[in-house]
Amino acid sequence: MTINNFSLQHPLRVRWAEVDLQAIVFNGHYLTYFDVGIAEYWRGCKIEYPDGFVNRYQCDFYVVKATVQYHASARYDDELLVCARALKLGRTSMRFAMEIHRVKPGAGNPPEHLISGELIYVCIDPANRQPKPIPQDLRTVIKSFEKIPPEE
Repeated sequence: MTINNFSLQHPLRVRWAEVDLQAIVFNGHYLTYFDVGIAEYWRGCKIEYPDGFVNRYQCDFYVVKATVQYHASARYDDELLVCARALKLGRTSMRFAMEIHRVKPGAGNPPEHLISGELIYVCIDPANRQPKPIPQDLRTVIKSFEKIPPEE
């Protein structure tokens, strides 16, 4: 997938506390970076989390699966782009593609693809915490935010 397919590209700089003794980002932090990307994705959709889901759509979302594939390591003070894209909207679930790229200084240097991942969320009813269909209004918001419409 090309970085240009992602509607959400959020800049993030690696902090000292996120690197390990090998001077690279500790592997678990990439899931935190994904979480930052999803929060920014909803902000891009003009949805305040978590109140926007509960008050506006009477739903919330739980992660049910997260995968991370490591291609190369980020290091302290690297400038990164955390990218998120809704790939599929199911009846009660949605699947996001995630990527992390290192931004290289200098004009004309393409970002370096470091990490790929996938997050699957299930839409739930906040009152009983049981799965429920993704509201149609929310589907419309997501589709209008995406450069490439998610599969349904």
